[in-house]
Amino acid sequence: MKLDSSRRQFLRTGSAAAGSLLAAATVDLAPIAVEAAAQGDKGATVRFGIIGVGMEGSGLLRAALTLPGVECVAAADLYDGRHTLAKAITGNASLPTTRRYQELLERRDIDCILAAVPDHWHKRVVVDACNAGKDIYCEKPMSHAVPEGFEMVEAARRNHRIVQIGSQRVSSALCAKARELYHGGAIGDVEMVELSLGRNDPTGAWVYPPPPDLSPQNLDWDTWLNDAPKIPFNPERFARWRCWKEYGTGVGGDLMVHLLSGMMFTLGWNEIPRSASALGGIFRWKDGRNMPDLHVVLFDYHGIPVYVRLGLGTETEEMARFLGPQGILEAGEYQLRHIPQPGVDTAPSYYAASFPPKLHQAYVEQWHAQHDPAPGKEPIAAEAVYRGDDWDDLRPHLWTFFQAAKTRQPVTEDAMFGNHAAIACHMANESYFRKKPVFWDEASRSIVS
Repeated sequence: MKLDSSRRQFLRTGSAAAGSLLAAATVDLAPIAVEAAAQGDKGATVRFGIIGVGMEGSGLLRAALTLPGVECVAAADLYDGRHTLAKAITGNASLPTTRRYQELLERRDIDCILAAVPDHWHKRVVVDACNAGKDIYCEKPMSHAVPEGFEMVEAARRNHRIVQIGSQRVSSALCAKARELYHGGAIGDVEMVELSLGRNDPTGAWVYPPPPDLSPQNLDWDTWLNDAPKIPFNPERFARWRCWKEYGTGVGGDLMVHLLSGMMFTLGWNEIPRSASALGGIFRWKDGRNMPDLHVVLFDYHGIPVYVRLGLGTETEEMARFLGPQGILEAGEYQLRHIPQPGVDTAPSYYAASFPPKLHQAYVEQWHAQHDPAPGKEPIAAEAVYRGDDWDDLRPHLWTFFQAAKTRQPVTEDAMFGNHAAIACHMANESYFRKKPVFWDEASRSIVS
């Protein structure tokens, strides 16, 4: 419908008519100062082992080694080339390396584990680590299938272990500020959430180049497959496992889980959505993958709609937008914007244009007499922008984990939190594959149509 001239004029001049002013302020948030916090920490060094030294694992290892009071003492990976990589990253040519991660769990001098393995390995590694008495940081998403998450939660509870899942933005200064603003009433009670992320390049779509020397001689392929269907050695499956549901969870488990985890932390929602309704498909990357490269989902979180759009065919800014009756919180990778809204008329109603001329003039005069502020008392709509460190910086999240392993203090993104976020992603995938809305059934702990 075409916007009528009265409404256009109302929207254009409303603020001026009510005498309001617009002010914008930029605030630089202090980074999470892990080094400063550690200077007063004279406790013992936290010694960790790492399982999986691939793309994400090598990044975790590099980030962990920048933190004070931690030491990598062993590494495990099924590809021998990553043994060499781990030694290079640590600068320790004698670093013990192995294909058998169980060897790390058996060592008494290892306090905790960092795990960055394909999704279809998460449950096995986490449960084994907990049963061996090791705290563990496991990459997101927590599970590859719904039942696995509950096994992992139970293993953590039974063994009194700290499990932290690696959706790192929950430890960022930007998410902390968003949480503070929301719970301080900045936008009122949230009415809707919009989450989106788009990529437009082969690397962003997981079309990774396999290691040139990869072979059955330097990779234990049969073990890597775990419980997935047995297939001949395939370098593309090894490097690009996120593309196939047999090993990964698609854009849901790789990307959506970050957005959902940040949302859950900001709003204080540690829960599973009631339902999920998804659309999508493989529109661009028709390379044999079976996970969608465009995935659009509408979740129901206790009656509040949460809309998510993830795509690998068009570049768009990563964004989390929280909408309420008193304004908007808009979060991105490096900044958080608070856009307040008064939620009241700031000018006479454009509907009055339908009044006869004398009635219209009388209404306008009366409106201004009742609503215009006194000169010098004009309200200020104080929009604010908070700038901070990259909300995907690994270091604050790793610091949280290492300190928890030392002090036994709980972490935000524990096994329960991680399980709730992962189940939402599983629901999104199930809705896509079933081609219908799905619902969470708490009684059976399952996804139903």
